[in-house]
Amino acid sequence: MDIAYRRTIEKYLKKNKGNIKLKREIDKLISTLEKANWSNAEDVKLSRPDADKVHPSGFYFFNMASDRTMILIEFNEDQASIVWCGNHNDYESTFKNNKSTIRKWLQSKKWI
Repeated sequence: MDIAYRRTIEKYLKKNKGNIKLKREIDKLISTLEKANWSNAEDVKLSRPDADKVHPSGFYFFNMASDRTMILIEFNEDQASIVWCGNHNDYESTFKNNKSTIRKWLQSKKWI
């Protein structure tokens, strides 16, 4: 699977320079995405139990447990687009921990 908008994660890792555990977890996620051939939400959950489907159009949050980092990714056919990345506090302030706010945010950014 191709990965679009890697820069989003690269910027986040640059802000968290020196956090080796986080870097390893994100590298593992990227590796999983590159090898993935998922056809439905169940496939995603089998490979990544930390995935949470937040919109029916194929948007998932992945939780990097070591650092409470949240990564929002959209899946389309053979591509994964990294939409948003931040720590849990950023997630709560941006998305208010609810799917309605996530949908509105995605609409405002023209993702849906």
